Amino acid sequence: MENKLPDWAKGVNCAITVCNIQGEIIYMNDKACETFAKYGDLIGKNLFDCHNSQSQEKIRELLATGGSNCYTIEKKGVKKMIYQTAWKENDIVSGLVEISMILPEILPNHIRG
Repeated sequence: MENKLPDWAKGVNCAITVCNIQGEIIYMNDKACETFAKYGDLIGKNLFDCHNSQSQEKIRELLATGGSNCYTIEKKGVKKMIYQTAWKENDIVSGLVEISMILPEILPNHIRG
């Protein structure tokens, strides 16, 4: 019997987009597809074609360094946190993962000892 990991990211309530080292989108979960539906099917498209020069520079930096980037945005009164990080295969940067989640109006902050 094959022990296959389920596509757990498919139905989670945040948008998950994955690209390879060339910036080509190789995976989008349901929420990501819903979020970017007006652009059509983005699998196989390149991130560099749909981002401005400042964003392209950040993508190149993350791919080169294997780093992470986190920020918030607000659009039409909806705040989101964007988390971008490199993914690796055999300790070699193989692309980026972007997770986008809607933030509640009041975001609790729990300080743990």
